Amino acid sequence: MVWRYKHCPQPNQSINWDSIYQKYDYFEVLEATPQSPIYHAEGNVWIHTKMVCEELMQLREWQELNETNRSVLFLSALLHDIGKGTCTRTEMDGRITSPKHAVVGSLMTRQLLWKEVWHEIPFALRERVVSLVRYHGLPLWFDAKRNPEKAIITAAETTNLKHLSILSEADLKGRICADKDELLFRIELFRERSEDLNCFEIPYPFSSDMARFTYFNSPESNRFYEPYDNEAEAQVTVMSALPGAGKDTYVQKNLKGLPIISLDELRRQLKISPKGEQGKVIQAAKEQARVHLRKKESFVWNATNITRQVRSTIIGLFTTYKARINIIYIEPPYKTLIAQNEGREAIVPRKVVERMIKRLQIPDTTEAHRVKYVVGA
Repeated sequence: MVWRYKHCPQPNQSINWDSIYQKYDYFEVLEATPQSPIYHAEGNVWIHTKMVCEELMQLREWQELNETNRSVLFLSALLHDIGKGTCTRTEMDGRITSPKHAVVGSLMTRQLLWKEVWHEIPFALRERVVSLVRYHGLPLWFDAKRNPEKAIITAAETTNLKHLSILSEADLKGRICADKDELLFRIELFRERSEDLNCFEIPYPFSSDMARFTYFNSPESNRFYEPYDNEAEAQVTVMSALPGAGKDTYVQKNLKGLPIISLDELRRQLKISPKGEQGKVIQAAKEQARVHLRKKESFVWNATNITRQVRSTIIGLFTTYKARINIIYIEPPYKTLIAQNEGREAIVPRKVVERMIKRLQIPDTTEAHRVKYVVGA
């Protein structure tokens, strides 16, 4: 896949900041967002962002990448602190902090690159940018995590850690702070540890889908554990998509013959509005699931399931019965999604869809035995 972000310069070229600044008005928010003078004596977030991009272009590792990877990293550097505009606050003692800005920034990045079609970018590359924004601080602070090894392996499922370390180095060099040498040493430690774990440029090589799923979903598991893999157990297909994406159509065409637990259908049967209390709907759906699970019958769980928290709740139930989990995520182009939703019999209000887009967390391979992405037209 060859793709180029049109504002990404070639090595040894200059950045056209005026053109970039005009593309998205949120950069004005970053320009008005202060940073801690202890860690960012250079000034506001926009000043820092420009310094990071300039430093990135000076790194030999970036210059040696192909055009697609240079573009992905440049775009990630441009957006890496986009969440600070929302998350920055001044504490009672005068400290300026930006808690959760990487998580919030990753959600904003996805929305920006998909919904607003800021520039055409393929799904897989967009998600690489999202993941780099999400984990951009990890190389500096991985050793402070409760389980540094698991933090690295988790990030490696969705992120090229070599590229992440390049971004982190540019992020550090693009600021003014007193402890820069110590932080650069941490990035080197991160590189070494990732290489030792064999996941510096690829996901950690688990022996099987079951081993990977067990590692990420069992608190006491370790990466060497070899769980018993019984493929004869029930398989639950969990659909995940925004309203109007085409879940029902996909299920009808591709999952014929499987029992379907549809939350929309249960709402109609129970005469409960999507805006109403959903407790009875969820409980009824779980009871249907338990019937299938006790019989070791495979089935489809058809609902939006757009956040990791919602998915983890139902997946936890399914795995209690030793079921294997397959997630299918569906995403059409934004304009297609809106048109399909408005053409449905049960239209979800546009404002509700927009709120859901802001919360959208695309499933990844830490959540299930298998994940399939159905994207495009």
